Amino acid sequence: MNLVHKIENWGDTHHPKALDLIRIALGVFLLLKGIAFMENTAYLKSLIDSQNVVDLTPGVLMALVYYVTFAHMVGGVLIAVGILTRLGCIIQIPIVLGAVFLTSIFQEPINALAWPSIVALVLLVLFMILGSGPISLDKYLSEKQ
Repeated sequence: MNLVHKIENWGDTHHPKALDLIRIALGVFLLLKGIAFMENTAYLKSLIDSQNVVDLTPGVLMALVYYVTFAHMVGGVLIAVGILTRLGCIIQIPIVLGAVFLTSIFQEPINALAWPSIVALVLLVLFMILGSGPISLDKYLSEKQ
């Protein structure tokens, strides 16, 4: 049994049902962030553009804005209903990691906008390891077979 299967097996056997409520809340939070970004793409565009980390062309910048919006919405739904949870987390981690750096965690004291991103990042890593849990569509579909 390779390392990935060992981690998946451990996560499936050590997953309390109370964590599923947190997983659902995280998925809904990410979905709502995606909807908020969709309604106000100019805000996300200015947030990314203001960092001056990389000089992005307008086309690449808009593609990045739409990728972040789409990934938050789709990943949030996957995480909330508990199907392909690990994939949804893997898609979200680079985006949320970027959000942690965009909200200036290096300031003293840490910017108040950074805390939701930090908490979301920790939870995404946790659910990438633990998986969907007992209250999920994955569990329901596996019991039907």
